Amino acid sequence: MELINFRVGQKTISLKILDILLTERFEDNLTSLPNDNKSFIGVKDYMEIPTPIFDLGIILNKRPTQEANQSLLEVFNDWQNKQQAWFSSLESSTIHQTLFEQNTDIQQSSFANWYFSFKTENDDLQAIVERFNVPHERLCQQANEISMLTKSGHNEKAQKQLSTERSGSYKQLMRLFDSAKEQLSLDYKPIIIFTTKDGINPHIGLLVDKVEDSINYKKEDVKPLDKLTDIGFEIDSQTKNMMRGLIKLDQKHSVLIDPSAIFRPDHLVQHQAEETEAYGLF
Repeated sequence: MELINFRVGQKTISLKILDILLTERFEDNLTSLPNDNKSFIGVKDYMEIPTPIFDLGIILNKRPTQEANQSLLEVFNDWQNKQQAWFSSLESSTIHQTLFEQNTDIQQSSFANWYFSFKTENDDLQAIVERFNVPHERLCQQANEISMLTKSGHNEKAQKQLSTERSGSYKQLMRLFDSAKEQLSLDYKPIIIFTTKDGINPHIGLLVDKVEDSINYKKEDVKPLDKLTDIGFEIDSQTKNMMRGLIKLDQKHSVLIDPSAIFRPDHLVQHQAEETEAYGLF
């Protein structure tokens, strides 16, 4: 059986190719309907059939991926602002020949502790963050040397060395921050998966972050749900109903999803295709 893998936050999910009618780019143009299900985000037509759309980020991760990405973006902005303030303080102390009181011990650096402990399933983002150490460590070392030059009265040499670091390690660190933030946006390419029970009519749509790849699997490749707790999945009733097991990929697991286990909102159970215009849908 062939499966298509999709990314949802830090998780990978798999759907049988026979359960998929169509995938299309998410344009944030759904029609809202009142519903108590937090993961239900609206309705979109598939071949003039109103189809309920669910956000898998909310189902699997308790929050939309876009919201999680925004929170992480704010973390990167915060650390970048702190490093800018740190370097501005070094510039000020060098120009005004005052004591530089910021931390220069990499072992005591909260910034270093953060990037050393940073983990993500986004390999490109992980690789970028792992490069923070080289320019940051050099900046700390050079800050000590610049401070010593300033303290000993070698002001011209101190300012020359400061200028070198401004266009060197500091600029490199700032570029890495910008690359990390850009990678966050590049990794999020939301799409809607229109699923089906009979291969013809749409059942529901699922909002996911991006398409990854396709794989072939055998029934014996699917591990039971009790393995989920070993890899950090919190399973509520709705989530558990749609999960059919785990599939081992190269470096991680994918969750096999059965979209037919998610019910349609009550508003649409009796809703017919010819009623589309009355509902103001597309």
